[in-house]
Amino acid sequence: MTDVDHRYASLDTQPYGPPSGSLADLLERVLDKGIVIAGDIKIDLLDIELLTIRLRLFIASVDTAKKAGIDWWETDPALSSRAARDALAEENARLRARLDALETAGEETTGATR
Repeated sequence: MTDVDHRYASLDTQPYGPPSGSLADLLERVLDKGIVIAGDIKIDLLDIELLTIRLRLFIASVDTAKKAGIDWWETDPALSSRAARDALAEENARLRARLDALETAGEETTGATR
């Protein structure tokens, strides 16, 4: 055996550092604390900027995201049935108000009553 082989021959030694937790532990820690991954992609041609893409990724649990002030999924009609109902009710109210205004304007010009 070479010197390198002798270093790893003992069971007490750990050649790759201290043992890490399981993947579940790591995932729990990331979701609990949150993690931000940021990056920029920039395409230049002859010192002329053609395209810049800024990527920001925030990975966290729902509770951690709410603590950070992020709750867009609750108000996005595509993701929340409550938000979809609210958006539909709001649109319905706007259309009813517009219809009433048009009917009132029509009655004033013709002199008719409902």
